[in-house]
Amino acid sequence: MTEPRPIRFFHQGRLQSITGLPPTTTVLQYLREHARCAGTKEGCAEGDCGACTVLVGELDADGRAVGLRNVNACIQFLPMLDGKALFTVEDLGGSTDLNPVQQALVDCHGSQCGFCTPGFAMTMQAIYERHQACGTRPERQALADDLAGNLCRCTGYRPILDAGERMFDAPPRTIDRAPIVEALRVLAEDPPLHYEAPSRTGSPQRVFAPRSIDGFAALREAMPQARLVAGATDVGLWVNKQHRELGDVILTGCVEEMRRIDTIAGQDAAGGNGSTLRIGASVTLEDAWSALTERVPSLRELWLRFASPPVRHAGTLGGNIANGSPIGDGAPALIALGARIVLRRGATRRTLPLEAFYLDYMKNALEPGEFVEALEVPTPPPGTRLRGYKLAKRYDSDISAVCAVLSLRLEDGVVRDARFAFGGMAAIVKRAAKAEAVVTGRAWDEAASIAAAAALKDDFKPMTDLRASASYRERTAANLIRRFWLETRANAPVAAGSASVWQAVNLHRSVA
Repeated sequence: MTEPRPIRFFHQGRLQSITGLPPTTTVLQYLREHARCAGTKEGCAEGDCGACTVLVGELDADGRAVGLRNVNACIQFLPMLDGKALFTVEDLGGSTDLNPVQQALVDCHGSQCGFCTPGFAMTMQAIYERHQACGTRPERQALADDLAGNLCRCTGYRPILDAGERMFDAPPRTIDRAPIVEALRVLAEDPPLHYEAPSRTGSPQRVFAPRSIDGFAALREAMPQARLVAGATDVGLWVNKQHRELGDVILTGCVEEMRRIDTIAGQDAAGGNGSTLRIGASVTLEDAWSALTERVPSLRELWLRFASPPVRHAGTLGGNIANGSPIGDGAPALIALGARIVLRRGATRRTLPLEAFYLDYMKNALEPGEFVEALEVPTPPPGTRLRGYKLAKRYDSDISAVCAVLSLRLEDGVVRDARFAFGGMAAIVKRAAKAEAVVTGRAWDEAASIAAAAALKDDFKPMTDLRASASYRERTAANLIRRFWLETRANAPVAAGSASVWQAVNLHRSVA
């Protein structure tokens, strides 16, 4: 362990050094109560509304450039900023010197009560920076997808989307990256973070942020009771909403080996030549799903509907999987793909099929001192048909009532392998073993899909809760298997996008 030191990050044009604040102080609390940057607002304090959106910058692997991403300040703990750069609405422009994003919002009447506007401005700045760097302009639908984590009760979104298009008409004006790179290079010379301060209740609390995988493994083995925190997109709510004490914390986000995505050559699940995608546990949800959908494009809509961009920029796939929520959207996709989970304790590793990791509601196979190091996802073999479906009360940024990722491997029209993974149907994300058995070895036709849908009653006994009734879950899960057949049948398959709400809207516009 290194000696305790302050939390250091770049903000408002200079390096900031923080001591004495409780380790679970959120970035939002710091901004409003200590930095006196009150432009950033608190709406929900759980990462849903986007009023608190800020930009966080990090050096790339080469240390030559800075990437900026929008995240929710209300569920980011202050130690998670160490070694990074922070930007808020105060950094964009003043009332007499509006930048293109702010001016477009004014010109298009993109603000009414104004409470959500700073968050929208910061997300739009992230979009603006990304497209200016590439010399591109986003389509209107892409703007809507990028803004899915920002909620507005006044404008109806149309003028905000108008502003998103208008902001590219002005002469370019981006954030100057040179001083950020210089500052972050200075911060990179600091030793790994070891921060100590009284918690919110006054008891001492420590935070560690190891940078090497071996150092992380040794620390975890020595401190098996410490709380592992990745993006805090779930743990942040424990503190904000449940007022829980976390005790000692070990941050996962600084371990470079756990932030990598690697391709491993080898054999695929059917024995042919293939490769495996190895996703480190600290890879963000955004980057992990981007890599997955590059290989499996049919998962793209599930990716877009997985939480919101600010949550995906902070949260990690490893954290989502380790959390083990029965309504999480990551596990169904990975289980359907035949993923394996790599667990490590000290220098010892073991690998399990992902479905074997979950034992019961919020219980998993982790042993004391063990942690999730990576996820290994094989390339789907030839003949695979795979679709991902999510049912929720809202289209964007909502928790699933039912999530289904269904996969078949066909040879000459006959099912050789089936993997039907469901979330929201049991205490854990689970495969529909009986439904899979019904279709394996037979032609993939309408009769097979009907039999599989009927078998779901033997696979699951779902519960009724605030998101859906048991009968709704049973009926819609069966309907999703029928939809899967309609989209993958040999003759006249239905286009996967035909059920999209956006395709229906665009069709209506074209007819009108």
